[in-house]
Amino acid sequence: MNDEALVVGLDIGTTKVCAIIGEVNSHGTLEITGVGTYPSTGLRKGVVVNIEATLRSVASAIEAAEMMSGREIHECWTGIGGSHIDGINSRGVVAVTGKSRETREIGSDDIKRVLEAAQAVLIPMDRRVLEVIPQSYIVDDQRGILDPLNMIGVRLEAEVHIITCSTTGAQNLIKCVNRAGFRVNDLILQTLAAGRAVLSPEEKELGVALVDLGGGTTNVLVYSGGAPYSISTIPAGGTQVTSDISIMKNISFETAEKIKLEAGCCWEPFLEGDDEIIVPGVGGRSPQAIPRSQVLAVIRPRMEETFKLVKEKLDKLSFSRPLGGGVVLTGGSAQLLGAAELASSVFNLPARVGIPLPVGGLVEEYRNPAYATAVGLMLEGYDRELRTGAGPSGESRERGGSTVWVKLKKWFEQEFF
Repeated sequence: MNDEALVVGLDIGTTKVCAIIGEVNSHGTLEITGVGTYPSTGLRKGVVVNIEATLRSVASAIEAAEMMSGREIHECWTGIGGSHIDGINSRGVVAVTGKSRETREIGSDDIKRVLEAAQAVLIPMDRRVLEVIPQSYIVDDQRGILDPLNMIGVRLEAEVHIITCSTTGAQNLIKCVNRAGFRVNDLILQTLAAGRAVLSPEEKELGVALVDLGGGTTNVLVYSGGAPYSISTIPAGGTQVTSDISIMKNISFETAEKIKLEAGCCWEPFLEGDDEIIVPGVGGRSPQAIPRSQVLAVIRPRMEETFKLVKEKLDKLSFSRPLGGGVVLTGGSAQLLGAAELASSVFNLPARVGIPLPVGGLVEEYRNPAYATAVGLMLEGYDRELRTGAGPSGESRERGGSTVWVKLKKWFEQEFF
């Protein structure tokens, strides 16, 4: 199998860096062959604050994935997130020129023009467009069209969701990966990637709120009618929960994180009995015993506060119908026992924990909400390679990279190349 058969997703988070390697097998299907993680110390709230620390984490995570898969990688699809991400809904309209003036049949050029018209919004100089996602099309007065190609009409409108990011935030992220010795094919919104990995088409169509509980931030992506409708970021995440345990129980941050992961709970009915957790002593002091109920009393208020902040964001949105798909939790903190039940009580909607859908390969290694974004980056990168003709075995990769990379290279050529 050649190197072009590899697809790599790289999730650079506030608390960990995760790399997922996918390979196209002899049957032409994608399967995961390598998973690598490493602690992240160079980011705050999803933004790079220490380039050297971040590139070391990136190199270590990818190296771990390479050792598991037995493959050497050179490029990856990298996720971007944090409080600097913003999204706006926009609309464009054009007159249909059509393949034939007599029939006014909508062609691919018309669709391209209307999407360009929808992007004609004022974007500040310090921001770049990250994604332009079509939501629906309107042909004359007929709404709710998902693909207008070859339809007959005079007027074509497009409703899109434009996602932007900080230019410097994107530059610093790419610089970290490049200096670690790898090439970035493209930056993909982390929450969009997580949705690719855990959401079903039915949930997206009914309307669903994906809540990605990360270490430094909580990112929210709302789908309505099968397409992204809104994104937002809450400046609170799993590290705040760990910090609360550390401060309230006067223990180290590392010990508090271990307690959260191994014995954390945020829903009282799941607390059977009141077992005690033995915490090692520090500085020669004797170990101490902490009842699980006391840990719950610390975790639940912080998680409930985070969910209420998310609910405030959702309440400000205007939906044509309720979110029939409910709420899906993903990210590391979604592993907390009772997280879905607490979310359901706060949002008054059905809630579940989003685990990456089966891909194949090392199933047990990645079937965890903490790996949802990395798996989604790999899947989304694979889809984009197929769409652009630079697939895992495509010729354009051999001729110097995908067209997306060429675009990014122009953006950052002066600084990075």
